[in-house]
This record gives sequence, C-alpha cells and structure tokens, in this order.
Amino acid sequence: MKVSVCIITYNHEKYIAEAIESVLMQKTDFNFEIIIGEDDSADGTREIVKKYKEQYPDRIRLFLNDRKNVIYINGKPTGRWNFMNNIKNAGGDYVALLDGDDYWTSPDKLQRQADFLDANPDFSICFHDVEVLYENSGKTRCMIARPEIKKERYTIEDLLKGNFIYTCSVMFRRGLFGEFPDWFLKAQPADWGLHILNAQHGDIGHIEEIMGVYRVHGDGLWGNKGHLYRMKNTIETYKLINEYLGYRYKKIIGESIWSARFSLLQKMVGVLLTKLGLGMIVNFYRRIFYPDSLKDDYL
Repeated sequence: MKVSVCIITYNHEKYIAEAIESVLMQKTDFNFEIIIGEDDSADGTREIVKKYKEQYPDRIRLFLNDRKNVIYINGKPTGRWNFMNNIKNAGGDYVALLDGDDYWTSPDKLQRQADFLDANPDFSICFHDVEVLYENSGKTRCMIARPEIKKERYTIEDLLKGNFIYTCSVMFRRGLFGEFPDWFLKAQPADWGLHILNAQHGDIGHIEEIMGVYRVHGDGLWGNKGHLYRMKNTIETYKLINEYLGYRYKKIIGESIWSARFSLLQKMVGVLLTKLGLGMIVNFYRRIFYPDSLKDDYL
C-alpha cells in the first residue's frame, strides 16, 4: 500500500461527505486506503460514514470509536485518541491527513505528494498551500501555509518557530518514530506535535499550489478557539517540546515562547481596552501594525 489517508471526524454531519468525496476523486497510479475514525458523534455523522463503508468496502477502513476513549486536555475533550489510533493503524508507506470538516480540491494531490517523497528520500514531510474558509461569515481567505521566508526546503528549526503546515495539506513517511511519547497526549494542536516528531528524521518540502480547503467554524476543535486559548496552549506545548528535544533548540524555542507571550499580552490589553469602551483605538492599532490579527474577527 502506497498511501493511507487518515480522516478523523466528530459531529461533522454537514461536512463529512464532502471530505470523503474529495479523497475518492483522487487519481493515482497506486493503491491507497481511507481510514476513518468516527468518534461517536451526537449527530448523523456515524450513519453517513457507515454508508460510505458499505459502498467502498475495499477502500475504506472504518473505526467506530467509543467516547470512553476520549483524551481530555485541560479538562476539555479532544480527538487525540482518534487521531493517534488512525495513524497507528495506517498501512501505507506514506500518510496523508484530513479532518472531517475539511476537503481537498485537486484530484492530483495524493499523486503529486507521493511523487515528491519518492523523488526526495531525504525529506520526511511535504505540504501544500490551502484556502481558509470562514464558515460563519462565508468569507474566504487564501492562506499561504509557509514561513515568511521562502526556501526550497524547511527543517525542524523552521517548524519550531511556529506551525505553518495545515492538517489537510500534509503527507509524511510512516514509521519514522516509535510510539507516541507521553508529552504528545498534552500537546496542542496535535498535528504540530506530529510534524515535530517527523521533522527530526528529514526535511520538509513545499508544493506551491492550493490543493485543499481548511474550514473554520463554531464546532472546530482548534481553529474556532480564541487567540488567548491558542497562545496559552502553544506556550505550554513549546515547553513540552523543548524538554523532549533535550533543549538542543532552546534558543529558537525561547524566542518563540517570548513572541507568543508578547502576542498573548497584546490580546489581553486589547480585550481590556475594549471592555473600557476603547475598542476603536484597539482596531486602529491592529489595522496599522498587526493586520493579520483581524482574521480572528471572522470567527
């Protein structure tokens, strides 16, 4: 098996069919499997994925999970067990990820990424650009998922400055590390921790083409969380990664933690000023100095 496509889904009744169809439309010269982990949704997601399994019994492997397996992080339920279980059961040489509320737009995505990894054995990961769709407002924003500096290859050092790989854009070599380490059960977001584990074993390649859509909506596990929540958890994850890597990259990680803390402070000051009725000053400051921060207003 050349590629395993791992889909995790929970309460994605409105989206899951589009996600699965975007995988089924892939045109490849190799076999690939679709692994779907359904986390005991409260809506009709489970019934939908079961029908797809019946339609494509040789293509789809379906795991119907129980909520008793859910891993809680900071007291909140996550899809972490589902995420890990899918990857553990993958049988392909390469693994591509897709959340049940996202979808792919290019029928050649899997072929192009597999060809890239075949041709570049010193790379452990490759990713592509995505379009971000803000579901609540209907607005779209083209997000070039890469660091500010364009390079032919990226490394773990680039990744430690911040996650620039969207889940629906990644393909990586399976089996680069053993069991998931304990810290991975606490890290947020999960895909960033996974990329760090894989990037220890090779460089990261980038395909400059939009081949997927990342959807931001009210029920998302990460994208819908506020800036304060994301920054706090990012800082804690940096600490876990720093210890795991034996502090070999402590300078880069230290600078990244400082940057995250500064961003957190800015947001907290903005919230305070808004509560004091000075929201116009906050928005003017953001538009002039930090226009990217306005994307949170779409949520």
